[in-house]
Amino acid sequence: MVTDKKTETPMTKLARFIVDKRKAFFLVFIAALIFCGASINKVQINNDITSYLPPETETRRGLTLMEEQFVTLGTADVMVSNVTYDTAAALAERLKGVEGVSEVAFDDTADHYKDSAALFSISFEGETGDEETVAALHRVEDLLEGYDVSLSTEVGRDTSASLRQEMTVILAIAAAVIVVVLLFTSKSYMEVPVYLIVFVAAAVLNMGTNFIFGTISFITNSIAVVLQLALAIDYAIIFCHRYMEERDNGLDAREADIAALSKAIVEISSSSLTTISGLVALMLMQLRIGFDMGIVLAKGIVCSMLCVFLLMPGLLMVFQGPIDRTRHKNLVPKINFWGKGVVKLRFVLPPIFLVVVIAGAILSSHCAYVFDTNNADFSNKPDWQLAAEKVTDTFGKKNTIAMLVPRGDYQKEGRILERVEALPQVTQVTGLANIEVEPGRMLTDDITPRQFAELAGVDVELARLLFQAYGLSVEEYGSIFQNPDDYSVPLLDIFQFLLEQKDKGVVSLTGDQAQKVEDLQEQLDVGLKQLQGTEWSRLVFVADVPTEGEDTYALLDEIRAIGEDYYNDVVLVGNSTNAFDLASSFSGDNLKISVLTALFVVVILLFTFKSAGLPVLLVLTIQGSIWINFSFPVLTGTNLFFLSYLVVSSIQMGATIDYAIVITNRYLELKTRMEPRKAVVEALSQSFPTILTSGTIMAVAGFLIGGISTDATIGSVGLTLGRGTVTSIFLVMTVLPQLLLLGDAIIQRTAISLNRDRSQRFNKGTMRLDGHVRGHVSGFVDGEFKGVIHGSVDALIESKYQELQIEEQEQEDQP
Repeated sequence: MVTDKKTETPMTKLARFIVDKRKAFFLVFIAALIFCGASINKVQINNDITSYLPPETETRRGLTLMEEQFVTLGTADVMVSNVTYDTAAALAERLKGVEGVSEVAFDDTADHYKDSAALFSISFEGETGDEETVAALHRVEDLLEGYDVSLSTEVGRDTSASLRQEMTVILAIAAAVIVVVLLFTSKSYMEVPVYLIVFVAAAVLNMGTNFIFGTISFITNSIAVVLQLALAIDYAIIFCHRYMEERDNGLDAREADIAALSKAIVEISSSSLTTISGLVALMLMQLRIGFDMGIVLAKGIVCSMLCVFLLMPGLLMVFQGPIDRTRHKNLVPKINFWGKGVVKLRFVLPPIFLVVVIAGAILSSHCAYVFDTNNADFSNKPDWQLAAEKVTDTFGKKNTIAMLVPRGDYQKEGRILERVEALPQVTQVTGLANIEVEPGRMLTDDITPRQFAELAGVDVELARLLFQAYGLSVEEYGSIFQNPDDYSVPLLDIFQFLLEQKDKGVVSLTGDQAQKVEDLQEQLDVGLKQLQGTEWSRLVFVADVPTEGEDTYALLDEIRAIGEDYYNDVVLVGNSTNAFDLASSFSGDNLKISVLTALFVVVILLFTFKSAGLPVLLVLTIQGSIWINFSFPVLTGTNLFFLSYLVVSSIQMGATIDYAIVITNRYLELKTRMEPRKAVVEALSQSFPTILTSGTIMAVAGFLIGGISTDATIGSVGLTLGRGTVTSIFLVMTVLPQLLLLGDAIIQRTAISLNRDRSQRFNKGTMRLDGHVRGHVSGFVDGEFKGVIHGSVDALIESKYQELQIEEQEQEDQP
């Protein structure tokens, strides 16, 4: 078919340019894919969710200070079950001799031996992530080989590697499912390779361009590819189906490609707005991991659209021959029976739906959210977590809480340690002020020259001179000259001063003296690195309380109040403060995400359908599915990791609303040609292939992530997304059509009419219109038409329904 280029719309001209310049676009994509493929490994993965807390939160501030000023050595709790105490004691001695192990805590108390199980608290010489520390842990495991061992430690735990393996499996299974679904819903078998090339290209572009952010979260990195595929698959399907329709209408491959692309650009861009709006709402979370996920997924949507608009038209031209040769009959059945059943139940299901939605809203508001992944009710737990739970079940909880206070006043630190130790929930306290260097003497106790000489093994005269030099350095002139033997300073301070002078060469020690000082230095270095920074001191408490909960948060307030009795600036850090800060941000993010997502979608639908009532019906349907989705944890008596709600609610509203839009568009179009009940039946039947394809892939992707991933955060998001997608599909295919029928009057009354020029026109030539035309037209017509034609038609008509009506009319006219 020859088209007059002078009458082409700008969109058609753009489509013609893309199709005709396809080889140039191929070169651009090849270069971009090579660059992005090489850039994927440049993206850093952040495994610490606390790093996304706002900088002003107590946890984020405390963690930053600890990273800057303290060393945290590796530790491990190793439980050996089914052993006698004597055997356990012998194992403890052997563990102490393992290279890289600095200390093994074990005794005959219930804290370390209970019910034929021994608990060894092991401290390593290096930090948690050091290779030598990991090697030392492996030596411990080798020593205990053959015993019933449960190991709880962060040393050597590489969650990134396990996540990569799991996501590889998920992608492989998802790819197989996607191929099957696409083969089932396609019109030609060779459509599928085109889809796969487009999907892979879009995924590589998105992953490779993540380097512009420098670092992304492990959650985003793990699920972005699968969710990008599930969210954006509609775009390629819409374009390809448009292309096949144009070919069915008699156009050659090139003209069909151009016509399909010109229409698909507008349709796909409009469809993407609701999805992107949900991701934008996610980006506005106070917890910055929302921005991390939202921006990467939104970028993925854009990459997918670019691949569909710029790469796929050329691929369709390349594969036009195989596509034509491998065409097959439609494998998706007509579901008129379903539509007729929906129409019959239109007075039954909506009242039930309203009751269920109200119940869902109430139940979902009582969903028990948790903010520590170790507390999440997640069945697919990794081995290390199961081992940690076994240790906890036997010996109780060990909740570690650190307090950071300004450095320098050991007496205040000592009083804090005493008061916190007196709290009934606290089982252990550690700080410089309660480290015992010899019976009855603490590391921070004041000491005289003679006492220091006896402890350090140096001459009294040397000790006196050392104390006088120290006094001069801190400008305490009176005491050091008037009563030098009575002048006392904290043991820790004078010992550190001795080491400084020794390193400068001011003080020289004999062999025995030097050896004793070196032994003391080695003993103190471990504690100093962990408990004293340049400006802050760290006090560490162990409490027998859960990581989160009202009792735990009350204990934090009590500990904080004790610290604030002595210091103006006190910072608490630990898993419990992390959970508290996440809970605090969630309360605001929860409302923000729900309101903004719904608001964005309503505004988009308002402009799309030009009706105030219609967006309410669509949003009510999807919001109802969200409430029902998050009622399941309440009904099953389980908790839910908080990120699942924030992520899934925004994606579920932004993405599955497209299913509702597809049905609504079909219904409104068909309603102009037939009565509403028949329009509903036909709309459901026509929309079914699109919803089946997109919905199945989204649901399968979610359930695969939830069923295979051993990470509670990622698995919880996947499971909840899969369940929410199924819920949305069911409501869209049942309740929404009924609401459209029952609310037809409301839709009509709330329609928004734009002021337009309705004057009678008598024009000749070419006119471009966007509105309603009533009258007689003589000339060539090319465009989308929604309305009623009275008279004879001599035109190429795309609508199958219109062709059917013409055939029926012709049959009626025959005698």
